[in-house]
Amino acid sequence: MKLVPYKIVNKDGKPYIQVRIKDGENKVFSPEEISAMILTKMKETTEAYLGKKINDVVVTVPSAIAYGLDKKGGEKNIIVFDLGGGTFDVSIPTIDNGVFEVLATNEGTHLGGEDFDLRIMEYFIKLIKKKHGKDISKDNRALGKLRREAERAKRSLSSQHQVRVEIESLFDGVDFSEPLTWARFEEINNDLFRKTMGPIKKAMEDAGLGKSQIDEIVLVGGSTRIPKVQHLLKDYFDGKEPSKGVNPNEVVAYGADVQGGILSG
Repeated sequence: MKLVPYKIVNKDGKPYIQVRIKDGENKVFSPEEISAMILTKMKETTEAYLGKKINDVVVTVPSAIAYGLDKKGGEKNIIVFDLGGGTFDVSIPTIDNGVFEVLATNEGTHLGGEDFDLRIMEYFIKLIKKKHGKDISKDNRALGKLRREAERAKRSLSSQHQVRVEIESLFDGVDFSEPLTWARFEEINNDLFRKTMGPIKKAMEDAGLGKSQIDEIVLVGGSTRIPKVQHLLKDYFDGKEPSKGVNPNEVVAYGADVQGGILSG
């Protein structure tokens, strides 16, 4: 895998992350081990903040709870469009009197906001090579800086038509400053945006539903803020607007908070 500031190695036919620890020794960790470390750290941080032991946790809940859709009367078909940092999936639950039943799910393999960041990085790497004759694709320090600014630019372009990407001393003491327009961002990611429609179509077919039978479109994940993504969704569902009452970055956490309150009485 290219343009990441760490090394990915093959172990028993699976990708592992190789890191150098304090004594200079190289160690490898599976993605599952990394996830376990993150969850352990989250538990420790939560316990330190609350000052008490945590025994139960809501790991994930239907995002529709955050919108209060479980409280609305009658049976409703909902499509949950979840486009996060490194994952993408679509699920279609039906809700009737607060009871959820998942009719279909479909995953967009290895597609997420990080892919959009990568396209921005590749665009600027080519631009730097053309303008300065310098290839920074193997420079981990420069890539780390560029990755942070690429993500910042992506976020800003959800509400602005143009941003300026500025990085002090990106390489060889050269300060980098270049504009990135909303139109250019769409152009370099257009094929990825359109790929998100495939899992929707497949999930709809698996659920046996037509477009007109979807009552609510729920957005989850920061990348659903991208105007082009929302535009494609609206077009696919013949003009139906996605629900925007809750911050897509917070919707799962908010739903988990509600469900946690229900479970704790």
